[in-house]
Amino acid sequence: MNHLTITLLLIATLLLLSSASAAVESPAPSPTQASDPLGCDSKCAYRCSRSGWKDRCLKYCGICCGKCQGCVPAGPYADKAQCPCYRDMKNTKGRDKCP
Repeated sequence: MNHLTITLLLIATLLLLSSASAAVESPAPSPTQASDPLGCDSKCAYRCSRSGWKDRCLKYCGICCGKCQGCVPAGPYADKAQCPCYRDMKNTKGRDKCP
């Protein structure tokens, strides 16, 4: 083999390797989109946006949203009657579970 053939083989190999690594580095679908098909994350973020206990609000809102098939009252101060399932869910002490 002459030098030109070896050089062309090296260049071709480098191009193949760089295109393979570019394919591997392409972004995968967001895990949030796959794990939150009901949109609970964004609905609860808006519902809890004015809460003084944001972490706790987001936790319980997410639980309630999942159990109620994505139904969350539309807004920080929206009436819970918009979602009867959300409204009627109680904790072990008989108090409202959903914020």
